[in-house]
Amino acid sequence: MADPQASRSNATRSSMPPPPRGTGPDRPGGGPQIPGGGRFGNIPPSRTWIVFVLILLANWFLVRYLFPSPGEAIPLPYTSFKQEVAKGNVEAIYNQGQSIEGRLKKAITWPPPGENVQAAPGASRAEQRRQQEQRTSDTFTTVLPAFVDNGLEAFLIDHKVEISAVPIQTGSSPLATLLFGFGPAILFIAFYVWLFRRAQQGMGGMGGGGLMGIGKSRARRYDQENAQKVTFDDVAGIDEAENELVEIVDFLKDPAKYQRLGGTAPKGVLLVGAPGTGKTLLARAVAGEAGVPFFSMSAAEFVEMIVGVGAARVRDLFKQARENAPAIIFIDELDAIGRARGQMAIGGSSEQEQTLNQILTEMDGFSSREGIIVLAATNQPDVLDKALLRPGRFDRRVVVNLPDRKGREAILKVHTRKVPLDPDVDLGVIAASTPGLSGADLKNLVNEAALLAARRDLNAVRAKDFTDALEKIVLGPERPLLLSDADRERIAYHESGHAVLGLVMPGADPVHRVTIVPRGRALGVTYQRPDADRYNYPEAYLRAKIVGMLGGRVAEEVVYGTRTTGAENDIEQATQLARNMVTRWGMSERLGMVQLAPRENPYLSGPGYGSFGGDKPFSDETAQAIDEEVLRIIDESHEQATQLLRKYRHALDALVAALMARETLDEREILEVTGLPPAPPLETRPLDVRSAPATPQGDTERDPAPATSDTQRG
Repeated sequence: MADPQASRSNATRSSMPPPPRGTGPDRPGGGPQIPGGGRFGNIPPSRTWIVFVLILLANWFLVRYLFPSPGEAIPLPYTSFKQEVAKGNVEAIYNQGQSIEGRLKKAITWPPPGENVQAAPGASRAEQRRQQEQRTSDTFTTVLPAFVDNGLEAFLIDHKVEISAVPIQTGSSPLATLLFGFGPAILFIAFYVWLFRRAQQGMGGMGGGGLMGIGKSRARRYDQENAQKVTFDDVAGIDEAENELVEIVDFLKDPAKYQRLGGTAPKGVLLVGAPGTGKTLLARAVAGEAGVPFFSMSAAEFVEMIVGVGAARVRDLFKQARENAPAIIFIDELDAIGRARGQMAIGGSSEQEQTLNQILTEMDGFSSREGIIVLAATNQPDVLDKALLRPGRFDRRVVVNLPDRKGREAILKVHTRKVPLDPDVDLGVIAASTPGLSGADLKNLVNEAALLAARRDLNAVRAKDFTDALEKIVLGPERPLLLSDADRERIAYHESGHAVLGLVMPGADPVHRVTIVPRGRALGVTYQRPDADRYNYPEAYLRAKIVGMLGGRVAEEVVYGTRTTGAENDIEQATQLARNMVTRWGMSERLGMVQLAPRENPYLSGPGYGSFGGDKPFSDETAQAIDEEVLRIIDESHEQATQLLRKYRHALDALVAALMARETLDEREILEVTGLPPAPPLETRPLDVRSAPATPQGDTERDPAPATSDTQRG
């Protein structure tokens, strides 16, 4: 699928509800309404401010107690200063002009007890009281007399007094006092007020964002003003799913057309498909065609560690959609929160169930006449809760299948719009060579081909660039391994065994390329692909496929008489295919048409919702019979492959010689070297009625039950 950005058009916004009676500027108690309810709803109540004042006072006294300010310097007379120097109690002094300030080694009390100090003349009463008050400190100040003797410096040095170049006591600044006295409390109060305002802005709960905005929806909104518009022209290869959604677009554009006859659009549409098929792109194209806001969110973004957050985000998402109705809500990977309830889960079960319950409530709480449509995508529809899939919630299920050959060609045309192509590029041929690839895979193929062409300094992308890019994606990048000639020859016989059986087994897929160049984890690769998309597989085709898988090991046994580890992947695939024939598709005469394997998810690899979690629903004898039947199919295919390779040994040797010389051969070169025609088709003619066994006399033949078809998709 093409993947440009989504679009948006003008949306009709719903008007704000009128204020409740008894409020407003013209009524008692009216005034400006602040989010959070009531006047000044974002400001804490008055009782809280009293607590704030107490916190400030406690902070001040606590700081004063734990970090007391240094004592005030005491004024010493000059004679007392010299006496302290003589005692060796002065540690350092600082002199500026006639004034001296210093620090004592041991604090003293001044005035000494029992002595009265005369205050300076002209001083105020407060100053006189302060000078006469006894104080203890280790700092002092004094004034040099005008007739000071010249031997003071020597006197200080002799008594080891440091003459400092910086002031002894600078004192704390008023700003530092305020910062330490009130700063921590102010920070705490500010943080509390911020939390209070955020909580009030959430309308009293997490539904509108809540504390720290944790309940706020994280949905991304794609609008026409800030994103490239996506329409159905950008979607290709999934015409069936696109046609299912045209009605949704028509309803959003002209709802009156359906409402006049009593019809309503489906509330929800569930998009089901394999990864990369374009479910998200299809949902954005619906919004782009309808010209409405598009809210996109992954289901995993609803769930958090805190229980209740997911439900709050669901409420906020639907609230945003209602405010911008008509709108589309898209929830990707719905199975992350929509799993069936009541099953045992480890961690997150309560949060997941609450989120699911809120989605169920919201989808019941709005009418399709509001113009809100919920689109969701999943690749595990079997695990979803039944309440989520009932009519009235997700009314419609749209299956987005992998594109067929025509669809792949259309997708390639979309992705190559801005890619210069060489005239030898045929998108139809590329589409035919890429069965099973999704839209995302094809986009990656075009990008890889463009990167290869740019690396080769070309002005246009050639067909060879697409071929090399496809081999890199499917087979893996080349590995520069240094192999001996004996190893290369053995690898060549292994791959040639696959290729020759692909030419002689009826119904085998055509062999398009054989190489002995190591790619990915493989030392050699034989690339086979069907001529057309297959949706139903005959038993003869599956048998031929198993025979071809065993061709590499059989070639080694026929030529060398020994075995190597190179057939590990072949054995794994052949065993799995044979087991599916026995346990899933009823292709064993001994066991019959009985389900002996769990259901598989058709959109993901591996077992699906109905997998056998505990005891197997069959006996040990049946399990032994399954193993015996699988072994029988493998042994019969191995014997058939051995007979065919011995019969066509000349073609095997010729293909090995060509691979040793050229390393890689395409389909035409393989046919020329071996001299063999392509594999003959399978005989699928109906049985002749005349050759059918007659009904024994005396037995009454019942009317057959209505025929059923169970198509196995590849």
